[in-house]
Amino acid sequence: MNIPEDLKYTEEHEWVRAEDNIAVVGITDFAQGELGDIVYLEIETLNCQIDSNEVFGTVEAVKTVSDLFMPISGKVIEVNPNIEDKPELVNEDPYGEGWIIKIEITEQSQIDKLLSSSDYKNLVDS
Repeated sequence: MNIPEDLKYTEEHEWVRAEDNIAVVGITDFAQGELGDIVYLEIETLNCQIDSNEVFGTVEAVKTVSDLFMPISGKVIEVNPNIEDKPELVNEDPYGEGWIIKIEITEQSQIDKLLSSSDYKNLVDS
């Protein structure tokens, strides 16, 4: 299982890559593996301010439909345009081309409260 050390993680299996005041968000390799083949993502929160732990969209896989939770508070400023036509990118490259949203960070301190790669590895291994 791939858990890049340069990212932060949530207990809901999202990852965050913070770059200045922008955060790129996706689901982890573990999450996409548990979900199975992803067939559709619904993100209707573009340009919305959303608090941490609130739902920002859903992911539909062959097995199930799951909510996607905001890892930190912020405004959704971009939805990955490639996943609309190719949702399988989330399975194929969850930390790269399969990213889901970009958010404008409202509270930088929330990044520090997310899980490190080793903490996340302990979570999924337990």
